[in-house]
Amino acid sequence: MARKFLYVVASLIVLVLAALLAYRIWGMQMIRAVMVPREAFTPLAPLPVNAYDDRGMWIARPDIVRDNPALWRPEGLKDEPVAQKAAVFFIHPTSYITTFSGAHWNMRLNDKGSLATARIFVRDQASAFNGIGDIWVPRYRQANFGAFLTSEPAGDRALSAAYGDVVLAFAAFLKANPTGPLILAGHSQGSRHLLQVLREQVAGKPVAERVVAAYAVGWPVSVEADLPALGLPACARRDQAHCLVSWQSYADPADPSPMIESFERQKGFTGMTRKGTNMLCTNPITGVLNGAAAANANQGTLDSRDEKGAPRLLKGIVPAKCDGRGILMIGEPIDMGPFTLPGNNYHVYDYSLFWGDVREDARHRLAAFLKS
Repeated sequence: MARKFLYVVASLIVLVLAALLAYRIWGMQMIRAVMVPREAFTPLAPLPVNAYDDRGMWIARPDIVRDNPALWRPEGLKDEPVAQKAAVFFIHPTSYITTFSGAHWNMRLNDKGSLATARIFVRDQASAFNGIGDIWVPRYRQANFGAFLTSEPAGDRALSAAYGDVVLAFAAFLKANPTGPLILAGHSQGSRHLLQVLREQVAGKPVAERVVAAYAVGWPVSVEADLPALGLPACARRDQAHCLVSWQSYADPADPSPMIESFERQKGFTGMTRKGTNMLCTNPITGVLNGAAAANANQGTLDSRDEKGAPRLLKGIVPAKCDGRGILMIGEPIDMGPFTLPGNNYHVYDYSLFWGDVREDARHRLAAFLKS
């Protein structure tokens, strides 16, 4: 009996090792096979122009006091008051992730599971800005995660549909905040939409003068092919306002080739190809363009591994160094939870790794803006 048990255990170990090896070799192919929706793309009916006048269309905004994930902060954290608050528009990343054949190209607004995940992202990401302003986070019919894994036109059409919702939300945000400083931020799909908002809704318009900074985190930005069309330069130092911040986090040994290949296949917002251009990398610890910073300078990494308890802020455990490719390297892998992607890609944790530093960065940029 004991021998049979050992045989079973040995067989399970072999199967697990085989699965891990297959994932290591064919990780992205396996993900594409199960994540890309199989249905034909069906255009979404546009939302009413005034849809975002409804408080229910927002995950966070100043008049949502109860159960607002953007208001979360670590226990005991205190902030010095700011001379003037900013209004923060934050576009959350993809939370509509499904492996079933019945998946849609765009999330339905009543998808409870995806909305619950989005709220976690808002708590772990957008909350970094609550020390300097009022945060607005819209619900939107985000594109399915699979839209990023296909070259089929349906993927781009799903992203365009999601962007249409974001534009309506941004208009409502500006209507509610007609004056004063603005911080625009996002992550992943949210940052993709944010860059398009900058290009089409902000650059060259009066509202551009009100932008303290834009945080397009977790989405590649070309210094040459994108920035000139966005109306904001790269943030070169922490005491600089009216500029753009971006980074993408990987641990050693890193394999960012899937992201770089996708980046280089596309044209930038200027119309020129991104191939051969420099990828923007802001060091979140120092707030400067490129450069390196030791772990002991990190103002706080958000540890959210305990699903039953509140996240903890741990200082001085993660370094940051922009490499020659424009990738932000965090040194040896760190246990942040189960969502590290193939190639030691810490995409999901771009904000969490540097939550305290983002908070400090926004405070400095707002102060610089108010002095200008």
